This record gives sequence, structure tokens and C-alpha cells, in this order.
Amino acid sequence: MTAPASLPGDRFLHEQDFSLVLGGPLFQLFRRSHLTGDALELAQKRIIAVSLFCWLPLLALSTLEGKLRGGIAVPFLFDVEAHVRFLIVTPLLIAAEIVVHRRMRFVVQQFLERDLIPERDMALFDAAIKSVDRLRNSVLAEILLFAFVYVVGVVVVWRHYLALETPTWYATPSAEGLKLSLAGIWFGYLSLPVFQFLLCRWYFRIFIWARFLWKVSRARLRLVPTHPDRVGGLGFLSIIVDAFIPLLLAHGALLAGSLGNRIYHLGAKLPDFLLEIVLLVVLLMCMVLGPLLVFAPQLAQAKRVGLREYGRLAERYVREFDAKWLRGGAPADEPLLGSSDIQSLADVSNSFDVVRTMNLAPFTKETVIQLAVAAVLPLAPLLLTIMPLEELLKRLFGALF
Repeated sequence: MTAPASLPGDRFLHEQDFSLVLGGPLFQLFRRSHLTGDALELAQKRIIAVSLFCWLPLLALSTLEGKLRGGIAVPFLFDVEAHVRFLIVTPLLIAAEIVVHRRMRFVVQQFLERDLIPERDMALFDAAIKSVDRLRNSVLAEILLFAFVYVVGVVVVWRHYLALETPTWYATPSAEGLKLSLAGIWFGYLSLPVFQFLLCRWYFRIFIWARFLWKVSRARLRLVPTHPDRVGGLGFLSIIVDAFIPLLLAHGALLAGSLGNRIYHLGAKLPDFLLEIVLLVVLLMCMVLGPLLVFAPQLAQAKRVGLREYGRLAERYVREFDAKWLRGGAPADEPLLGSSDIQSLADVSNSFDVVRTMNLAPFTKETVIQLAVAAVLPLAPLLLTIMPLEELLKRLFGALF
């Protein structure tokens, strides 16, 4: 199926890869530093460079100050959150760019190849694509993100809510506030802002994705109620959101590191944080799946229309089938065995059943479960803080077998 005709410039726009990550000042900086290519090559080099910039000076300065393995309540080597943040979460945030780019690059073609965008709304669709490029490449947006990271992320959130309330390798609590060590200065003014910028940059990208979907949902989509994906032909969106799994793993690992510090160093218990864990899963589900709900009104409308139209078709067919085969309407020499009428009756029934079971959101229950598991999986090692590994394995095998 070919895409509807459009202007030459728009046709060129449609043929380009859709991307949330190929652009912006940081991407251009990585290109000039030979840390990436035009299609996000050199991922390992980029991960090593950013992770070591954030983590290695902390190791060196903590050693210099005698806070590497002891001399303080929380020495550097035993700060679970710091190592998880820079050696696990940061690589995941960078690797997620490749996964999202590769999975989403054909999303525009999917809308067109499935003939979902009518000709009269093609200009609106083009505007949605251009808005993605404009926001993704915005210099002002990334400057504001970096300013937000320093003013809110470091000065307010980290100092008052995330920093441990005990002497650590990076700071010592006092009546005047945190007194930063040399390692703490690098941590608070370089390592942490870089990390938080990468994280907030992902939130901005998800906002761009949500805005794109909202703009597309304003078009009068040509949904097919009998499409086998049971979402009118939008089933490809459910596959695309799987690309955010590395991002969910990163958030789960980030929470695991934070809770691990509080369990190991402050004597907290894992069940004390059940609300935080549930809240994380809910927020991540809303962040990743929420944007897809913009299509719910059109899916509901398509389902109502489909039930009405296919209901009339089914009613007409079953009446004619009944009259022919049960009321003596069939010719005497026409055999029932092998008649195509039987198969057609089944086809009509299957079509109506597809419409009846049509979902009002373009994702499946399996997608929700898969994303939720990805969010909580990094928290699994913390189960060892409430029961020994042997007991945990016994309960697991007991539940499975």
C-alpha cells in the first residue's frame, strides 16, 4: 500500500527516519568530540567517556582525602547509590538512545503505509513531524534543562531530599547545611549535574514523543475495526514502546541504589519503601504508556461504528443463512457438506468478535506486564536484605514447582 500523494518537500520529510535522539546541542558536541557518528555509532566509547568523567575523579579524590574505604560513616567504595548511578544507570541512559532510535525510526512510515492518515489531514501530520525536529534540535531547551538541573536538581532536590543524613565521602551534615569535601565538590557541581541532565533530557524527549502523538491524534485516523491487532491498525505503537525498557531499567536501578544506601547504612528495611516502589512503577507506566491514550477517543468511536456496521452485516447474513438452510430456501441438489456458506458464517462471526474485543488503548496487557517487570527487576537484589538467598530460592522454586 502506498502513502497518499503529497508535496515534494513533504514526501522527502516522510522518507526521513523519525528520531527522538538524533539532534540537539549535546548530540552535536558528541559528534565534534568523535564520541558518536551520524547514526549513534561509538556507543561504547561514549559510555566509557561519560561514566569515567563522572566516576573516576570521585574515586581519585576520595582516595586523596582518605575516604575511600573508611574514615567516615559512608566511604566511597561502600556508597551503593554512587556506583549504580554512574556505572549502571548512566550507561543505560546512553544505550537507551540506540534502542529508541532503531525502534522508532520507521514510525512515520508505519502511519503512512497502513493508510491511517487521510489526505485531508496530511498537512497536520507534516506539522507534527516538523515539531519533533524543532524541539529535539532546540538549543534553548537544552540550556534551560541544564539550568534546571543546577538550580533545582542539585541545590534543592539532591541537597535536601537525596543526600544521606550522615557523614559521607562527599559531605558532612551540619547546622548550616552540607559541608562538601573535595570529592563532594566534583560530585555536586560536575558529576551529578551531568547525570541529571541526561535523565531530564530523556523526560524532555518523552514529552516530545507525547506531543507528537497528541498532534497525530487530532487527525481523523482511518482506523479499521476488524484489524487483527484489535486496535484498528495502531498495534505497532505497542511494539514501539518496548524501546523504553532500558529507560525503565535505569529508573529501577536508580531507586535500588538509593534504597540500598538507606538499608545498608541507615538501618532501614525494604518493606518500609513499598509505597515508593509502587509509586515508581505507576509513574513509569504513566510516562511510557500514557501518551498512547490520546488515541482512546478515536478507538472508542471506531469500535462503536464497527459494532453498528458489522452488527447489521452479521444480522443480514445470519437471516439469509437461516432462510436458506433451515427454512427450505436452498436448492434440493445443493449439498450442505463443503458449502462455502458455512465458512462465510464463521468469517462473519470472527469479524464481529474482533470488533467486539477491540481495545481502547493501543497496547496490550502483556506490554504493561513487561514494562512493570523491567521497572522492578533491578530491585530484586534487595530481597536478599530481608531473607537469605537459600530461603529466597526455596520459596521461588516452591512457587514454580
